[in-house]
Amino acid sequence: MMRTKLSSTNTPRAFRVLGFSISTSTVSPTPPSSPPQNHSLPRHNPIILGGIGTLQAKDVVFSFKQWFKSPQNVLLMDRIFRILADLPPDDADASLAGLRLPLSERFVLDVLAHGKDVLSCLKFFDWAGRQPGFHHTRATFHATFKILARAKLMSLMLDFLQNYTELRYVHRVRFYDTLVMGYAVAGKPEIALQLFAKMRFQGLDLDSFAYHVLLNALLEESCFDAFRVVVEQIRMRGLDNEITHSIIVKKFCKQGQLDEAKAYVEQLVENGRVGVSGGHMVGLIVDALCNRKRFEEAGRWLEEFRVSGMVSLDQAYGVWIRDLVRAGRLDGALEFLHSKKGSERYVPMVSGYNILICRLLRENRLEEVFDLLMEMKEDQILPDKVTMNAVLCFFCKAGMVDVALELYKSREEFGLSPNSMSYKYLINTLCGDGSTDEAYHVLKHSLEQGHFPGKRTFSIIADALSREGKLDKMKELILVALDCNYMPSSSTYGKFISALCWARKADDGYLIHEGLNKISKVASMNTYFNMICGFNLLNRADIAARLLIELQEKGHTPSRSLFRTVICRLFDMDNPEKRFLKLLEMQLSHQEPTCQVYNFFIEGAGHAKKPVIAREVFEMMRRSGIVPNLNSEILMLQSYLKNERIFDALIFFRDLQKRRKVGRKLCNTMIIGLCKANRADIALEMLKEVKEKGPTPSLECYEELVKVLCTNRRYDVVIDLINDLERDGRHVSSFIGNTLLFHALKSQELFETWFHTKDACNEISSPSLMLGHLIGEFSGFIGVNQDFNYLEEVIQQCFPLDLYTYNMLLRKLTMFDMDLALELFSRIRQKGYEPNRWTYDTLVHGLFKNGRTSEANRWVEEMSRKGFEPTYTTKLLIY
Repeated sequence: MMRTKLSSTNTPRAFRVLGFSISTSTVSPTPPSSPPQNHSLPRHNPIILGGIGTLQAKDVVFSFKQWFKSPQNVLLMDRIFRILADLPPDDADASLAGLRLPLSERFVLDVLAHGKDVLSCLKFFDWAGRQPGFHHTRATFHATFKILARAKLMSLMLDFLQNYTELRYVHRVRFYDTLVMGYAVAGKPEIALQLFAKMRFQGLDLDSFAYHVLLNALLEESCFDAFRVVVEQIRMRGLDNEITHSIIVKKFCKQGQLDEAKAYVEQLVENGRVGVSGGHMVGLIVDALCNRKRFEEAGRWLEEFRVSGMVSLDQAYGVWIRDLVRAGRLDGALEFLHSKKGSERYVPMVSGYNILICRLLRENRLEEVFDLLMEMKEDQILPDKVTMNAVLCFFCKAGMVDVALELYKSREEFGLSPNSMSYKYLINTLCGDGSTDEAYHVLKHSLEQGHFPGKRTFSIIADALSREGKLDKMKELILVALDCNYMPSSSTYGKFISALCWARKADDGYLIHEGLNKISKVASMNTYFNMICGFNLLNRADIAARLLIELQEKGHTPSRSLFRTVICRLFDMDNPEKRFLKLLEMQLSHQEPTCQVYNFFIEGAGHAKKPVIAREVFEMMRRSGIVPNLNSEILMLQSYLKNERIFDALIFFRDLQKRRKVGRKLCNTMIIGLCKANRADIALEMLKEVKEKGPTPSLECYEELVKVLCTNRRYDVVIDLINDLERDGRHVSSFIGNTLLFHALKSQELFETWFHTKDACNEISSPSLMLGHLIGEFSGFIGVNQDFNYLEEVIQQCFPLDLYTYNMLLRKLTMFDMDLALELFSRIRQKGYEPNRWTYDTLVHGLFKNGRTSEANRWVEEMSRKGFEPTYTTKLLIY
């Protein structure tokens, strides 16, 4: 036996294909609703033959292609339908004549059964009827009627029947028989019965074939009275046979008379009047019982017939398996199949295997799918198109995309017509595998074939093309979709527009956007953001400003940062003030003037280094009757300070003080802004003034003062500030502590100043004493304790540790003990911190400085994997 069960453990498993073992990793399948984006199996998955040598995916492809090879008739029929679909009528007639088709009733019926396109089937029916030496039969007419009925083209069928006598090939076929069958199949039993009555009046009668077509049509239309009459007519003429019995059983089932149906079949069996159709009749009753959720009864009845051995139950077994699967009893269906294969050598038809395989695929039970495929190959069951599509999906789900793609490319060799599900899985798997170009070609072909794999799949490949910047392909894909009457989603268009904008093709993106506006498709906020950024990149802020207004008209709300960006870019253009005021005018006309609107423009002008214009907007707000709020005043003050207009900032601040009592936030803004402008003396005066008048300055004020004073090496003033904090009962923050340690690492000046300035303190728990001791250790005046647990504890008593603190502690340890530094790195991770660029760089720098080159290079590799790059000074050590 070549079939083998695939292991369900996490160890590598082997797929066996015609004696070849396909070595794979554990498969992690993805459900159909969300096709896989990443795959655990490699793209080039080798196939191991008995552990010796390597066979590539092409060998697996060859194995399945040999199994898929269709009879020549199937390939010929595919060619017939391609001719009928692709060529105009005269050319199609000539091409079909050139094929020298073996026209016969059987061949025509096979071609009609093979076709999927109704129009092509009708074209072939018409062409065949016009060929010398061939005449249509009742069977070929009936097959055509059924095609039209399935496609619900009843009006076309009725037109055909009304013009029936004008057809060139009608005289060879029984006239009334064909009409009766046609109207019966068309769902017009009353007309069929009228024609039947007319026949009888003229002394004509239907033959057995037509009688049974009429009988089945009466049943389908629930004409039970007429049904009984026609049954009697069939019996009177001795035409009743197994087809009659099957239709009668079907009638009992439709009426819910299952006991009568069972009794009828049992009587037929007892009288020996059941042949090959016995299994079909049993299957009808099994199906009816299952449809009524009477599975146990259906199973018992099936078993009774199996024990009797009087009827071949292969067809009934197929129905039972199908109904179990549809009811969600997949395990029961598989158990039944395996038991019957073992005890009765039962081999399902290809449709039976298909329903099991498709359901197993939906549930991602890939090992069992593979087992069933191997069974089919061993039993030499020729796969149909459903099986072939299931195989494509299987290889996609198993991560063996190379095999699936090669089978897809060879589809014409064995007559494979991929369905929507196959296209979907193949496209999604190729995208997840990074083969976007191949996924694009597959999707384009699927659209050309009339298969749309779904909005999600279309969106996935559109995303992939956008990410990779393949804008020409994305544009062509959208055009193909439109030609196929599919309108891509606003999201897909948005991604395309965004990709164009980031590729500096904002004008093209804007043209598409305008086209979408004309058909009332509203772009997302993200699309507007990307268009604005795109035009800003091109220094076309005038269009960005227009889009800023438009997005508000479409119901979106722009952020402060977006307003700020657009305004800043306007000042990079010619006539900036005029453009700025025009945007302000458009904004004010768009919505009721508010403080928030004016604040956006004050902030934007300040960031654009135009504090004078910011002040004009501030005064304009006052003149319009709107009282500036606290945010307005803060933004105006920041506008002066950020642009180092210190005198103007002081005048503005004093003016506010004259008008009213200035609150804590404005005072904090003033002090912090002065610090960032490197005006520490004025900031210190402001701090003293604020403390005297009541509002307590924020801790951030002290942090910025400590930072600027340390930068200017005014350590004595820093110590005074820390004393001031302690007197107020406030603690040193992590920022202040880290700043002190950073400067202690740079030089010993901070500790010397601290030592000479601080009064002696005998209390070992004094925060000031502990902080001074810590600064001494980091500056090198005091011997460093090599127990970093101790250092951690000391720091914790002074201020809360953060990653910045650990980075400096790491830097200190790299100066004298790299092993301790490595241990601390592990400790940082254990405490839940994620090392940043500086953490890695400090460690790598220390390893190189200590001559541990190979170890340092390994850390450089890990650093790179994390997306970090060494600093310039560390690079000098590397190279």
